[in-house]
Amino acid sequence: MLGEVFMDLLQPQLMIQIVDEGVKEANIDIILRVGLLMIGTVLAGAVSGVLSGVFANLCAQKFANDLRCDCFKRVMELSIGQTDDFSTGSLVTRITNDVTQVQNLLSMLIRGFVRTFALFAGGIVCMLLLDASFGIVLACTMPFVVIFVIIFILRAKPKFEELQTKLDSVNSIMQENVNGARVIKAFVKEDKETQRFNKSNGELVGVQSYVLKLFSFMSPITNLILNVTIIIIIWIGRINFDNGIVTTGEIMAAITYTSQILMAVLRMANLFQTVSRATVSSRRLNDVLNTKSAILDGGHDGQTHIRGKLEFRNVSFSYPDSPNVSVLENLNIIINPGETIGILGATGSGKSSLVNLIPRFYDCTQGEILIDDINVKSYNINALRGKVSIALQKSELFSTTIFENITWGKEDATLDEVKRAADIAQASEFINSKQDGYFTMVAEKGMSLSGGQKQRINIARCVLKNSEILIFDDATSALDLKTESCLYQALKSEYMNTTKIIVAQRIASIKDADRIIVLDKGKIEGIGSHKELINSNSIYQEIYNSQLKGGNVYE
Repeated sequence: MLGEVFMDLLQPQLMIQIVDEGVKEANIDIILRVGLLMIGTVLAGAVSGVLSGVFANLCAQKFANDLRCDCFKRVMELSIGQTDDFSTGSLVTRITNDVTQVQNLLSMLIRGFVRTFALFAGGIVCMLLLDASFGIVLACTMPFVVIFVIIFILRAKPKFEELQTKLDSVNSIMQENVNGARVIKAFVKEDKETQRFNKSNGELVGVQSYVLKLFSFMSPITNLILNVTIIIIIWIGRINFDNGIVTTGEIMAAITYTSQILMAVLRMANLFQTVSRATVSSRRLNDVLNTKSAILDGGHDGQTHIRGKLEFRNVSFSYPDSPNVSVLENLNIIINPGETIGILGATGSGKSSLVNLIPRFYDCTQGEILIDDINVKSYNINALRGKVSIALQKSELFSTTIFENITWGKEDATLDEVKRAADIAQASEFINSKQDGYFTMVAEKGMSLSGGQKQRINIARCVLKNSEILIFDDATSALDLKTESCLYQALKSEYMNTTKIIVAQRIASIKDADRIIVLDKGKIEGIGSHKELINSNSIYQEIYNSQLKGGNVYE
């Protein structure tokens, strides 16, 4: 970098020799010799510039890679509630666009700042060595450039923050529309969503246009000041030339140095523009990096003398964004090892919220939850989640093979183990019917599979994990009653000692459970077997009768 600057500053000095000793005195030897030397300095400067550019880009790229990895790691550590607070679109923007802005700044700082500052300072020194009057001219014109740059930066900085926020919005809408494409098409809302996207994108373009228009004035104003400065230097140079103070070559060198100095100032302005935007991006990244997970890690390694016992003691829960709205109230439950528990209730009764507390997707706001007589908060988070396997209603599959999707439950599982898990999940038949069997590629988000097929792969993944506690959060809602019955019979015979918690909307899914918990508005309204509840619990009776008429209960 400094070598490149030195070569740039050396060229006007060589120009003085060519003009004053070569051209003026018609000395071809000096013109050729010094001209070749100038070509050499240009080539040397170019090589130095390439090397410094490569170095700067490699450093910035390495830093950006580490920063992106750190941000992603922190996002993975955040609780579900904290992730929701940021929003998916915002997190995507931060890990991609914001990191890129910081990367660009670092690249410019490593190469551009050192080079620009050295060229600016070196140019002024060389100007003063030529003639002090040239320095006075710069002292009079430079403040105008600095003032204009400061004005531009101050006006642009708040717009950069708004720009990133608008980009968050565009990314969020885009993600929502990609994920909800089927719903949008089913309700013929393409035009409405297009309008919503165009509005958000238009707001983004509006902010971008403002910033571009603002900085489009910078170059013309700087060039105007540059040209005025050069005219003044030529005028003063002519006076000094007539007085024998400077030579023609020195005047030309002064003009070159002036151009270099003012171009350095313009580069500084561009650098400050990048600094302004990157400052906003770095603050947004710090918001992620400095957010500590709300789920604090305990130290217990998970080794216990009891396996599969679960207890809720006076548990209440409210979501972080609605702390005054109780989702669960004063729950007291003891689930014994190997017991099968059904959880039934209307939509919004708190069924999913209850089971989400067990692996600490959220923490209860009051009371405590114990697994094997140890508070879940005392466990190392990985050890805790090793004890619990949960199958959600929305089956998340990944763009890889069926085999690899199932082995999320156990990475080192053999094909035989995967097949056994698929047999239990009633997934073997449809998997074997595919041309590539277990090595069939799954489309993004499992779009190539039906809802029931995705749920069975999800269940096979959980079964393969072989945890102490197995939770189905309405995970069989897309299965027909016959397939569901076969699945639960297989689980009962193969996992007799595993504690099983089954959340369901259909009584048919849980009627054979050892006990059934009836939830209503976050409270336990009944606990007992199917026969006990059908005779004693009005809520259970109401659900049973409504489903019996609809054919969703088999005897």
